[in-house]
Amino acid sequence: MTTNNQDTALQALEDTRSSVRLRAAMAVGTTPDPRFVAKLVERSGIEPEFYVRDMLTWALTRHPAARTVPELLGELHSERPQARSQALHTLSKIGDRSVWPAITPALLSDADDEVARSAWRAAVVLVPPGEEPGLAVALSGQFGRGTREMRLSLSRALVTLGEVAEPVLRTAMTDPDPDVRAHAIATERLLRDPDAGSAFAIEEAKRVAVLGGGGDEGGGGDGEEG
Repeated sequence: MTTNNQDTALQALEDTRSSVRLRAAMAVGTTPDPRFVAKLVERSGIEPEFYVRDMLTWALTRHPAARTVPELLGELHSERPQARSQALHTLSKIGDRSVWPAITPALLSDADDEVARSAWRAAVVLVPPGEEPGLAVALSGQFGRGTREMRLSLSRALVTLGEVAEPVLRTAMTDPDPDVRAHAIATERLLRDPDAGSAFAIEEAKRVAVLGGGGDEGGGGDGEEG
């Protein structure tokens, strides 16, 4: 890109119209230029529109990892939750496992739900061989957290790890906290049958927990927690 074109694209990334920002991000990704990386990362942390953020991530993946990864790692310490979340998302798309030490317990248990979810997804992509059992233990500490969608995200992350997650699931299925038990039961069922309806698995697990973990005992209950 010429200097004039670069200036135009940089300005377009700040345009009030999301369609203009989307086209600018696409243009930068189509013709990668290392001079844009810092701006793309910065914009990812504040961009309000999902589709534009997704295009910003794509544009970053089009640049050399040696240039993008250090910028993204710096964002993991940002005070802005969106900056942390988007950096984790983009790192998972780049897939450079050398960043694994940056996926800290603090990020996996981040107080912001979107940051935590992004950390879970990134972790199961970037975890080095042999580190999966430790990751499963760390993820199991989040059982029972948040909304149904939040819990499903954690379940999917653990299912991605496969059989190494089974020991932590067995432990959590006997936890005194009914929310933890229900979540673990639903995750175990999802692990056995990934094609099972996720919403059904969560609700059925709640019902089983209310019944005292009696498996296939019949009967009532509308799935509400006791």
